[in-house]
Amino acid sequence: MSMNLVTLLYLVASVCFIQALKGLSHPTSSIRGNAFGMAGMLIAVLTTGALIVQLAGGAVLGLGWVLLGLLVGGTAGTIMAQRVEMTKMPELVAFMHSMIGLAAVFIGVAAVAEPWAFGITSAPVAALLGVSTPVGSVLVDGMVVPAIPYGNRLELFLGAAIGAVTFSGSVIAFGKLSGKYKFRLFQGAPVQFKGQHMLNLALGLLTVGLGLVFVATESWTAFFAMLALAFVMGVLMIIPIGGADMPVVVSMLNSYSGWAAAGIGFSLNNSMLIIAGSLVGSSGAILSYIMCKAMNRSFFSVILGGFGAEATTAMGGAKEQRPVKTGSADDAAFVLGNAETVIIVPGYGLAVARAQHAVNELAEKLTHKGVKVKYAIHPVAGRMPGHMNVLLAEAEVPYDQVFEMEDINGEFGQADVAIILGANDVVNPAAHTKGSAIYGMPILEAYRAKTVIVNKRSMAAGYAGLDNELFYMDKTMMVFGDAKKVVEDIGKALE
Repeated sequence: MSMNLVTLLYLVASVCFIQALKGLSHPTSSIRGNAFGMAGMLIAVLTTGALIVQLAGGAVLGLGWVLLGLLVGGTAGTIMAQRVEMTKMPELVAFMHSMIGLAAVFIGVAAVAEPWAFGITSAPVAALLGVSTPVGSVLVDGMVVPAIPYGNRLELFLGAAIGAVTFSGSVIAFGKLSGKYKFRLFQGAPVQFKGQHMLNLALGLLTVGLGLVFVATESWTAFFAMLALAFVMGVLMIIPIGGADMPVVVSMLNSYSGWAAAGIGFSLNNSMLIIAGSLVGSSGAILSYIMCKAMNRSFFSVILGGFGAEATTAMGGAKEQRPVKTGSADDAAFVLGNAETVIIVPGYGLAVARAQHAVNELAEKLTHKGVKVKYAIHPVAGRMPGHMNVLLAEAEVPYDQVFEMEDINGEFGQADVAIILGANDVVNPAAHTKGSAIYGMPILEAYRAKTVIVNKRSMAAGYAGLDNELFYMDKTMMVFGDAKKVVEDIGKALE
């Protein structure tokens, strides 16, 4: 296979990746986007595999390793994708990010150990047995080894360091998203201690310093010490972040994994890794910025892992018991059946109950009665950007009924009923109150609707730990219970 053909195939794969990102920007084209992404990855993997075999001189052993890697990775990915529940999708994404980061670390270590095997240095292997040390080479264990060029050392340092941060940070994010591990660092509440930010700063500067020492001297000791500190940095950056901010963490780690791949791609002179990593890194960074705006967070403090501090102040103290207006599924059905316009606000509670299909059936019954139904989606509803969009798409909710926050907020004032299913912080009017932990966070303004129906299992606070004033308004009726059962009962009462 000629390098011209390899470059052409990589170019085709890159175009597929760009089309994938374009397609994934909207639910109506998301299936096409996924198809482009899979096709691009297939082309990239097969091309790289063929290139590896060619560089190995056509050795069967080289082809065997490639096929084994494809078999193991493909089988594991298929099994996980088939078994994962929609509510567990954020955890799967965090796991995938950790694997990308770890792969970048392994490639970085291998490239530092044997740069000639990756084509980083063009010196022939025969020169390694010379008695004297040639210019630009180093002596390792009595053997002359061509030195890695300074530019490649810098790229290896950056790619491996970002990969290490991505791996350990994603492991912590996985534990926090899962919520089923007793280990303190895996629990949703922020883990904070005095001097935490100064420690992060010191470790960060030390990591950069060791990386620069490696760039200047090609010292293995400095490289592996830098990697160890980067792994620690990943943990320390994520543990102060509470569960409410996990959507931002997921998109941030997505960006990190892309930059790690791009850094390694520069080191290996692999255009495919550079392009794919840059696409993932830049799109993840843009998504992180959008998420930060949606949650009123500082983008730079997200990058530095210091945006969990407010959560502690919001969660402490006992909450005063206050009366709320409650109702049954029959009461909710009566209100909905007599409305002209209804806006449905899905939240994580809907995802946990797997109620998306029941909600779609309820919406269809209301539509048949002449009620105009729309869905309002907050950018960070659930535990991952786009989580609610995916759930509704799975239930085949018509795309023209689904609206983003900026497009739907102006309609709540004219809506007869807003029905909130398992959402909390994203509809909390406390976001408009100065001094609140979520002050300034854009919310779905469901409180403006003429009547509000809220379905929750209990009066427990959301991830931000705040009481929701919307639940105590005279216009609000609380319907307690599992979202799927409540919605199904409402649908039956409408018949």
